[in-house]
Amino acid sequence: MRIKLDENLPATLSPLLGKLGHNVSTVADEGLGGSPDSVIWHAAQSEARFLITQDLDFSDLRSFAPGTHHGILLVRLHSPSRQALSDRIMAVFGAEDVEAWKGCFAIVSSRKIRVIKGAAPGPPSARN
Repeated sequence: MRIKLDENLPATLSPLLGKLGHNVSTVADEGLGGSPDSVIWHAAQSEARFLITQDLDFSDLRSFAPGTHHGILLVRLHSPSRQALSDRIMAVFGAEDVEAWKGCFAIVSSRKIRVIKGAAPGPPSARN
């Protein structure tokens, strides 16, 4: 999976996710730290990357409707220390079929995972 890590996540996740076979780029590595969300979003989409973030600005499903982008994982932990974030994300990526989340909006908390899928691509089927 092609992943973009937002600057609010530990940089140590990049090599860890890479070891799982993912192609990871980070906002920091690209010199986009402190950039507006629109710049981060454009970079992720133009590179066809799944965005992993803690930024609630990406949680508006009207603006980021599932099925209209390459995917978002919003991480919402009660105590989001760098270690807790890294541990939870690695646990999810180790146990879940995250490849199936492309184009989806997913929310991961300390105990739950919710994946919202977009409409299936293509024209609606005709009913008789």
